[in-house]
Amino acid sequence: MKEGLDIARIAALIGDPARANILSALMSGKALTATELAYEAGVTVQTASAHLAKLEAGGLTSVRKAGRHRYVSLSGPEVAAVLEALMGLAAGKGHLRTQTGPRDAALREARVCYNHLAGARGIAMYDAMLARGHLIEQNDTVLLSAAGAEFVTAFGVDLSALEKARAPVCRTCLDWSARRMHLAGGLGRAMLVRMEDLGWASRESGSRVVRFTRQGGVAFEAQFAIDA
Repeated sequence: MKEGLDIARIAALIGDPARANILSALMSGKALTATELAYEAGVTVQTASAHLAKLEAGGLTSVRKAGRHRYVSLSGPEVAAVLEALMGLAAGKGHLRTQTGPRDAALREARVCYNHLAGARGIAMYDAMLARGHLIEQNDTVLLSAAGAEFVTAFGVDLSALEKARAPVCRTCLDWSARRMHLAGGLGRAMLVRMEDLGWASRESGSRVVRFTRQGGVAFEAQFAIDA
């Protein structure tokens, strides 16, 4: 096939094990240095720098400078969505690590997916907002209803700021651990930030895990319970 999109180049960039580990580490939404990413990839800093140059050239990552340091992040939510989908495909086909630990269960419970809440908590929030009519699925998109706008505003989200931003207010993202949807987009990010501001949850250092406090878990379940 001589014409069309060059998906082979993107696939090759993601397909290298070291680069895949680097991209997975960046799914935390944090900007990391080459040294930090070398540790995540299990390679030397020099090797990591070569991989990072390829990822940046391919448009999968972006770099910003702060003093002497260079911080790497994913180039955008569309890259995160592709990675999350690939994680789901790997999980569905049984391509998992041979050893699992306590952190794996925590990741399935609640984690950061680039900048929004994923895992069982993320799915529960999305399902509850759908069931209550706060979100409306329409073809391949999801929309915030008038009732939903009232709900998120009462929850403490600045909806007007989200509507002025370039990013879409609502997007869906396929959760790799359960193969079901959770909420992404500006609203997904804002909802997670609000939960952190309320003290319900916090991000575990050096991981994508989101830990809910006991009181935060109770408050979350009360807020996003699906009415019988």
